[in-house]
Amino acid sequence: MSSDTITLEFDGPVAIMTNNRPEKHNAANDEMDTRLWEVLGELHERDGVRAVVWRGNGKSFSSGRDTTELGVRTEDISDFDFIERGHRGTQQFFSLPCPIIAALKGWVIGGSFERALLCDLRVAGESARMRLPEVLHGVVPDTGGTARLFQMAGHGLVADLALTGRILDAEEALRHGIVSRVVPDAELDEKVLEMAHQIAKAPAFTVKMFRRTLGRMGNPMVKQSIEEEAISQSMVFGSYDYAEMKAARTEQREPKFRNR
Repeated sequence: MSSDTITLEFDGPVAIMTNNRPEKHNAANDEMDTRLWEVLGELHERDGVRAVVWRGNGKSFSSGRDTTELGVRTEDISDFDFIERGHRGTQQFFSLPCPIIAALKGWVIGGSFERALLCDLRVAGESARMRLPEVLHGVVPDTGGTARLFQMAGHGLVADLALTGRILDAEEALRHGIVSRVVPDAELDEKVLEMAHQIAKAPAFTVKMFRRTLGRMGNPMVKQSIEEEAISQSMVFGSYDYAEMKAARTEQREPKFRNR
C-alpha cells in the first residue's frame, strides 16, 4: 500500500518523514498507520541513510487518532490481533538502523505522542502541546510511550498526564527531559535538519554502537510494556464499562460504570 498521508524525501544522508494530513492536524487513521510502517520498512532496507527527521505539515505534528474513525473496522480480526499487528509496526522504531529525531509542534496527542517518545530525540517548537487523553476516552495508552515517559520523568508525571489528560507545554516538557530543546516554530524544521546532518557526519559504526548500548538499557522495559498494553487494551475493548461509555456518549447521558 502507498499513499501520501506520510511522505518520504531525502536530503543527502538524511531521510525526512512528513505527516501529511494538515487539514486534520495530521490525525492518524489506519491508512496513515499503514503508510508509517511502510516508510519505516523502506528505511530499514535503504543503504546510506544516516539519520531520520520525522515532522508534520501544517500546524501540528499530529493530533492523535482520527476520532471520526474510532471503532471503525472493516476486516474480521480480533481486538488483540489488531493491536498486536500495530505493535509489530511500532517495534520498527527500535530496529531502525539510524537515529530518528521528532520535530514536535502544535498538537502532539495520544498514540502519536507515544510514537514520538520512542524516537531517539525530540525537539519542540514553542507551540507544542502534548497530551495522553486515552483514559478519558475509556481506553489505555497502548503504544509503549508511557514506559519511555516513565523512564524520562517518573511515575508521578505519567500518572498525572494519563489519568487527567492535561496538556503538557513545550517548556514543561523541556524541564522534564521529554524534549531536549525548544525553539521558535519558524526555526524548528531547520534546527532539526541541522541536528540530523550533524549526526550523519559522525562515524556510522560509532553511532550504531552508541544506539545499541542505549537501547539495551531502555528498550526491554518498553517492549515489555507494549506486550502488557496489548492484553490490557483487548480487555478494555471487551469490557462493560467501555461499552457503557460509548453508549452514554451516543445517548448524551451520564455513564453508569460497574467496574467490569
